Amino acid sequence: MADGPLVLAVDQGTSSTKALLVDAAGKVVARAVAPVTERQPRPGWVEQDADELWHSVRAAVTSCVEPAVAHRIEAVGLSTQRESLVLWDRRTGEPLGPLLSWQDQRTNDACRDLTASGSGPLVRSASGMPLDPMFSALKARWLLDIHDPERRRAKAGELCLGTVDSWLLSRFGGEHVTEVGNASRTQLLNIDTRQWDERLLDLFGVPAAVLPRVVGSGGDFPAVRDLWPVPDGVPVRAVLGDSHAAMFAHAGWRPGVVKATYGTGSSVMAVGDGGDSPQLCRSVAWDIDGPVHAVEGNIRATGRTLSWLAELFGTDVQTLLDEAPPASGPVQFVPAFGGLGAPWWDPDATAMLSGLTLGTRRGDLAAAALHAVAHQVDDVVTAVESTVGEVRLLLCDGGLTRSGRLMQTQADVGGRLVGRSAEQDLSCLGAADAAGLVAGLWTRADLEGRVRPVDEYHPATDRAVRAAQRARWHTAIDRARSAPATARSRA
Repeated sequence: MADGPLVLAVDQGTSSTKALLVDAAGKVVARAVAPVTERQPRPGWVEQDADELWHSVRAAVTSCVEPAVAHRIEAVGLSTQRESLVLWDRRTGEPLGPLLSWQDQRTNDACRDLTASGSGPLVRSASGMPLDPMFSALKARWLLDIHDPERRRAKAGELCLGTVDSWLLSRFGGEHVTEVGNASRTQLLNIDTRQWDERLLDLFGVPAAVLPRVVGSGGDFPAVRDLWPVPDGVPVRAVLGDSHAAMFAHAGWRPGVVKATYGTGSSVMAVGDGGDSPQLCRSVAWDIDGPVHAVEGNIRATGRTLSWLAELFGTDVQTLLDEAPPASGPVQFVPAFGGLGAPWWDPDATAMLSGLTLGTRRGDLAAAALHAVAHQVDDVVTAVESTVGEVRLLLCDGGLTRSGRLMQTQADVGGRLVGRSAEQDLSCLGAADAAGLVAGLWTRADLEGRVRPVDEYHPATDRAVRAAQRARWHTAIDRARSAPATARSRA
């Protein structure tokens, strides 16, 4: 490893925590990963252990950083899962309950009640997002109802409520803070003022005193503490939501760039305001030298679709993909395990398989799952395209993109050129890029000029075949969304 300053980046995700060590030229010189678990105590409930997340960060950093080079780390960048929420005691730092995952659906009934009361337009206009259990606000109300029903402790400032970035930063000590992009995903922040919105706080029953102070993506954050072998006091220079960080790594501020991140779920994002599109969310992507907004569609189950099927058959994802026939057949799989996210925003949609016959085999189900991932992404890309203009290149990242078969399927389904990043850990790399930028180790022009190899996949099916595939998919979507329209409307 050459001499010179280093940047440490940590990406705390749904299924693992990753750490990268990056040199002054932007080259990854070391990496490590630590797994994290989740549990489903009831149907639709998805929880994680907040302490386990913190310990996974420490484990990933310890494995990534050799003690002999730790003193060269000049900046730390942090990327985190976004809408997941935890409540903890301000004095002791102990969580009061589980971390509620962004996948959690226990607040479905509360969401329906608010929609029926006519609150949807206020929530969308103020927060930029539709009423949906994925976002943090309803989780906040649920946690407070369980642990502080009268809101006495919350109003007195004895409790802290925050997303994963604020939870991890609290382990370093200092003031209760959160980064503005993560805060924008809570559905409690006003997307235009970038401050907590009193109307939303009242609607969801969240006292302002329990929430963190909102800061820009470049700080000010508490310095590192208890993250061996990194010396205490190394500054945290940047914090971003994981999808925002992946966009940053793509130099996504450039016009016409649209990215799709394939993880447990997926995020399709482009820089832009988005107007009043009912299919997409408006977020603050980052605020480093000024706020940058993004339009985004979130899919609840992409990688999870394939891993669920692999678990069901007691095998692994790659084995399933190897068994899948090259062409899609009559089987359609709509993985609405917790409803459907963008562009449908239908928490009442039902996961379903259709087109089954006595001749259906495991490989046919694998092919249907693979195509379900691609179709869901293309549904959102189509919505993004209506907002930002024609999408000629879809930049893809995330663990699931290791499958060249999936990337070719994505190109065939959408009829668009797909570019797969050769760097799998793009959220982590985006956190490093942002931290180094804030620390003055490189410039935005340096980031735009960095060569980040992309594997290209060109469509190999004709328009008629694509149209037929898309029609079959949307017929299956209609079946999955067969609940009464009054229960389904979330846009």
